[in-house]
Amino acid sequence: MKKYLFLVVFALVAFVMKAQNDGGDVVKVGDQMPAFTIVNDNGTKTPSSSLKGKVILINFFATWCPPCQKELAEVQETLWPKYKDNKDFALLVIGREHTDADLQKYNEKKGFTFPLYPDKSRFIYGAFAKNLIPRCYLFDKSGKIIYQTKGYKDTEFAELMKKIEEALK
Repeated sequence: MKKYLFLVVFALVAFVMKAQNDGGDVVKVGDQMPAFTIVNDNGTKTPSSSLKGKVILINFFATWCPPCQKELAEVQETLWPKYKDNKDFALLVIGREHTDADLQKYNEKKGFTFPLYPDKSRFIYGAFAKNLIPRCYLFDKSGKIIYQTKGYKDTEFAELMKKIEEALK
């Protein structure tokens, strides 16, 4: 009996350690983009399949998250002005656990010119990660993850900008 108890405890400890060390990732660089559909409060739907053939940047954030605020400010100042008119680029800034109404109120304060999308039940986020925000996932035109970040650092954002430029060539 002690032998089985030891094996169960050992397996549980190993599982917990792996979960902590993987950083909460569900998908990683080299993986294909999970299929998902953004559902707005009014019922309109945007399937991820509608973005095929584009370089896609998906950013997950929350309105209460300080690092998210820094990252979104940089998106507004640097990234969005550079790529908003590029027909081969798509930006999905997704509010984890937020509704359209939450995001509209938030955007009234912030004045972002890029669209914000709701993920009130974490269905989309759950296809990408288990924890930690902000998160960015950059996909090439074939739908493969070519770069991802957790948290926010100026150096990673600069690298993200380079990766977008390379992917659009």
